Amino acid sequence: MLAMKKLGALLLALTSLAWGQDNWTHTVRIAGHGLAPDRVDAIVRSAAETNVFGIEVDNDIPGRYESFLHPEQKLKDIRAMAEKAHAAGNRAFVYVAALECITANASKLPHSFFKDHPDWVQRNLKGEPAMFGGGVAFWVKKGDEDVWISPFAKAWRTRYMELIRQIAGTGIDGIWVDIPYWMTHFKGWEKSWASFDDATVEAFRAKTGLDARKDIRIGDFTDAGFQRWVDFRIASLTEFVKEIDSNVKAVNPHCMTIPEIYPGIEEPATVVGADVYEMYPVVDAIAHEYEDGGQVMAASKTPLDWFRYMIGMYCFRAFAEGKATWMLSYSWDGEKNADPKEAMKKLFLAQVMAGANSYDAQGHVMSGSNDLGTRKAVFGWIGEHEASLYRPRLPLAPVGVYFSPTTRNYFGKEYVEAFQQAMLSLMHAHREFQVVTPRTLDKFAGQILVLPNVRSLSEAEVKSLDALRASGKKVLVTGENAAYKGERLASPGQLADVLTGLDYKPAVEVAAGQFVSAQIASVDGKPSVFLANFQGKKETGVRVRFHSPAATKVLALSYLGTTVPLKAEREGEWLSAVIPEIDKGAVVWCE
Repeated sequence: MLAMKKLGALLLALTSLAWGQDNWTHTVRIAGHGLAPDRVDAIVRSAAETNVFGIEVDNDIPGRYESFLHPEQKLKDIRAMAEKAHAAGNRAFVYVAALECITANASKLPHSFFKDHPDWVQRNLKGEPAMFGGGVAFWVKKGDEDVWISPFAKAWRTRYMELIRQIAGTGIDGIWVDIPYWMTHFKGWEKSWASFDDATVEAFRAKTGLDARKDIRIGDFTDAGFQRWVDFRIASLTEFVKEIDSNVKAVNPHCMTIPEIYPGIEEPATVVGADVYEMYPVVDAIAHEYEDGGQVMAASKTPLDWFRYMIGMYCFRAFAEGKATWMLSYSWDGEKNADPKEAMKKLFLAQVMAGANSYDAQGHVMSGSNDLGTRKAVFGWIGEHEASLYRPRLPLAPVGVYFSPTTRNYFGKEYVEAFQQAMLSLMHAHREFQVVTPRTLDKFAGQILVLPNVRSLSEAEVKSLDALRASGKKVLVTGENAAYKGERLASPGQLADVLTGLDYKPAVEVAAGQFVSAQIASVDGKPSVFLANFQGKKETGVRVRFHSPAATKVLALSYLGTTVPLKAEREGEWLSAVIPEIDKGAVVWCE
């Protein structure tokens, strides 16, 4: 027990250091704006009026061919934005494209990105370039040229990093790097497994000795060569964003690098090659354009959709290991029979109860709002209670659920479904859970670890699992093809029942309906529960019991409300209280 307390104290110190009072990424409440010289003052004023802290501005230099060549005016505008935001006590960060570049009105110009540099562009296996015209996406206008660039195009990469350093040198607080992907997401390219341009193929050959065009069976996960291609594509994009961050920090150590990624924990991450698990260690935060794998707007989500959305965010928070998680998810885009204000409130509720930061946007774009009054109210409440919502959350007595990036990469949908089912079983039963990864496996201090259909484990992972079992912890393996042979469960759906038979001892117990999500954690040494109600009606009589012999009172902070004491009852070493009513959500803790 003493060793566990020392480990808990160490984790608290480390996560508190990463959270840091001077690390503004943990407390942002974001809104987006188009940047122009005559709009700077209005942007800063609007942010103050609607409780925005963390101003996103669109002023893309490398993603527009004109400014890729001549960035001077945009750099001047970014510098003005940074100065005005700082004068107002705010923070600002600027949007830039990663591997995409648009030439406006290219059809009428003698020069365009592709016309000047066809060898820099990604290509499919047939050799066709990733070059598209207007209509391919809502942000590409008629007559424009849209290209997707290979990160191995050396001359382009040199110029790109030069521009990144210039942007960081303006004094801006962060650089938002939009979707560093291999081209697999436009129509006709979904199964391309690009890129097969000369520079990328040569880089793969240098690393593996294989010719990507001839020596591997594209799309065949039973082929060892294709598995190496999958790994190479992910590692290449991770290295690319790492180099961006190195260039940012070389000029401005306080400037944050925040890539925007839309695949989350599901198999599309393998296809586009942008894996947030791999990227978190090399950047300052990640902005997740994430719904729940199905891209369902908040206004249309079912309770099950909300739980899957929460699972995604819990994974992001686990991958982050103390860094911030930003959510660019969407509340309402004209859905009938849906109140945009309520959709916004529910979306922000889910995010803060998972410990993630909110971004308010209108429809399916990055700017505007579906209701400024709701933004102001919710962002004001978040700002007032940010310590309760965003201080580090540490485990108490969790059941661990193992997220295996390698299994997800090679076994996709079937693994993700097993992982989600294990998480859902614990969440519906209101058990404390912890998403455990290869990076955190050796630090897992819970009693039980579940491996849901994990089929691919390294020797180091197996060694760590053996050490866990030798220390007295239980390792439960589900699925017929798991590489590690420990105790087995017939189905993850039985998980909550199995725990009782394993003498599982929780630190907190929650009695509530199955569509109330509860995350249990220690916040600044206080056992806490973060509750979100997704059933569409008020939940009454939720009982929370804390195993805390020293605690004397229980407090509750209602979503969009205030902190009130609850009537607490002592039951031996347990302190319990009943929350009379939960509309949308609440945070409950004892002290």
